Amino acid sequence: MSESTLLVETRDGVRVFTLHRPDVMNAFDDPMRQALVEGLETAAEDPAVRCVLVQGAGRAFCAGGDIASMAELQEAGDDSVLKHRIALAARGVRALLGMRKPSVAAVHGPAAGAGINLALACDIRLGTPKAVFSESFVKIGLVPDWGGFYLLPRAVGPGKAMELMMRGDRVDADEAYRIGLLNQLLPEAGFGDAVFAFARSLAEGPPDAIAHIKTGVQLGAAGGLDEALAFEERAQVELFLGDDAREGMVAFLEKRAPRFGR
Repeated sequence: MSESTLLVETRDGVRVFTLHRPDVMNAFDDPMRQALVEGLETAAEDPAVRCVLVQGAGRAFCAGGDIASMAELQEAGDDSVLKHRIALAARGVRALLGMRKPSVAAVHGPAAGAGINLALACDIRLGTPKAVFSESFVKIGLVPDWGGFYLLPRAVGPGKAMELMMRGDRVDADEAYRIGLLNQLLPEAGFGDAVFAFARSLAEGPPDAIAHIKTGVQLGAAGGLDEALAFEERAQVELFLGDDAREGMVAFLEKRAPRFGR
């Protein structure tokens, strides 16, 4: 992975990915896109990783694609690179949605285009009052990628998704919180520490139960009642005799904090 465009570290079971092109508001170039997707795929399979945190360096989360690069491809009449980029983005979304561990996006500034949909692909989004979201693709005559057509309607409903995608309007932090783009709106001061503490709390949870919760919520959002009830039965029976459930109940009875995944 290129440390010039993506910084990666693991602390307390949290794999932290920092998009690191602050001079262009962390707009994707090809090395950063490739490194992030491969890093997410690796984190999904790494048992030492209990939670994934995605954040941006500087004043932005991610401004989306590099429009100057796209204009050069247009001038050359070349769409092959674009197809490769879209395929990579699809891999990244599949990695985030499919990993059996929670993911958190820390949005402290603009998240536009691919940036908003990268944030939406994370399970939980935390932001500051400076967070700004925009499905800005329409402003340059394009449509959302990075899973936007799947993710945004599930977050805000089809009607609001239509409005945001067709107009490309900016959504400030208060409105983003109100309509469900943000799970929590936190103070700017100490935001990094608060976000990491939140991610660490997820990493300290029972990994199998959290994995099943993630699957169950995705199923409940997309499926029907019968499928959700059947999943609840399967998951609860599977977890009941597992190590984490045993530890959780013993810890409760002993009036101490549980030590999951040990």
